[in-house]
Amino acid sequence: MTELATLHVPARSNGEILRLRRQYLNPTLSVSYREPLKITRGEGAWLYDQEGQGYLDMVNNVCHVGHCHPRVVAAGQAQMAQLNTNTRYLHDNIVEYALRLMSTLPSPLSVVFLTNSGTEANDLALRLARAHTRAKGVVVIDHAYHGNSPSMIELSPYKFNGNGGEGQPSHVGVLPMPDVYRGRFGDTPDAGRKYGELAAPVIGELRGRGKEVAVFFGESLLGCGGQIMLPEGYLPEVYQAIRAAGGVCLADEVQVGFGRAGEHFWAFERQGVVPDIVTMGKPMGNGHPMGAVVTTPEIAASFVTGMEYFNTFGGNPVSSAIALAVLDVIEEERLQENAQRVGQFVMDGLRDLQKRFEMIGDVRGCGLFIGAEFVADRAARTPDQPRAKAVVEAMKARHVLLSTDGPDDNVLKIKPPIVFSQANAEEFLGKLEGVLGGL
Repeated sequence: MTELATLHVPARSNGEILRLRRQYLNPTLSVSYREPLKITRGEGAWLYDQEGQGYLDMVNNVCHVGHCHPRVVAAGQAQMAQLNTNTRYLHDNIVEYALRLMSTLPSPLSVVFLTNSGTEANDLALRLARAHTRAKGVVVIDHAYHGNSPSMIELSPYKFNGNGGEGQPSHVGVLPMPDVYRGRFGDTPDAGRKYGELAAPVIGELRGRGKEVAVFFGESLLGCGGQIMLPEGYLPEVYQAIRAAGGVCLADEVQVGFGRAGEHFWAFERQGVVPDIVTMGKPMGNGHPMGAVVTTPEIAASFVTGMEYFNTFGGNPVSSAIALAVLDVIEEERLQENAQRVGQFVMDGLRDLQKRFEMIGDVRGCGLFIGAEFVADRAARTPDQPRAKAVVEAMKARHVLLSTDGPDDNVLKIKPPIVFSQANAEEFLGKLEGVLGGL
């Protein structure tokens, strides 16, 4: 609070802030909840409003190791007070971070590019893939979101098929979501393989439009798609088809990496595959803007064309210090194990509620990446967006922050900071039971 006071920032009312946002800021900039919150402080899994009221944050996958983690804050403060500059000067932090990051990934993923966001990482990864394959076509999964740059909007069905979108570009092929709850193949042992086999005809469609495949962009767990778990065998089948066509395979870990998946540090490991490129963002800096691409020496070598890639802020000493502290905290506080243990507790609790409340059609997830799908008719699996939205608002009134996603916007998404504790989970489940009983 002392630091804020020295900036002489006036404390405005919620109504005045909303008015000024509408008048002077990007008109497409949205706010959460019917009555938006003014959040002034964060700590651990909690956010606090201007009155000091705490809200249990169950949707913020950015502040990965907890809001304002003291180790992360101290690392940034100390380095900022000493030096911040670009990567044209030598510095220990960036190479140390590259070594630490690389040690979490399987061989041959061993060349690191640091950026400022997941969007930048995915944008750069597309350039790398195209330089290596000398092709332009891209295969994506329906309802995916890969970033907000022009090139990434073109690869994001969540955007190009949504309001204001311009539709599917000719260089993009779209695979159906491998959704075993709603999809065509159901929850069967061979669903992953069957969904994966759909890659070959999509590759054929691209070739029919004169586009050879450069890369498959795939989220390791589908976020905007509605917290979808990829069925076993899916990525091996898709990767095989893409590589046979001369393309490379990218795992988008921007939302789900760094131990959130619980059993694995990287969610792609659940499928037993090794991508050619991995992109990451949000959790890296615990709220500080960071992203990265990690790839193979062969793909990195193809990018050496004489044109320099330079990023003014990417990998600077402050960002690298913060990112190193995040890795330290994940390891020393055993947060990956916490995500696995507490996430299972939440899943078990939600499945117990599912038995008692017909409105919960499906519960799915891993670690602290969980979805609960709301339906009006369980047998027909009719999406119930109004009920899901009502749950979010009712939980907010009980000081628990949630959100919804999915093609029908009826999936309760649960992605808290991975410091989320069993006590936090018990509070959430108790309050959710009360809300469901009152609907």
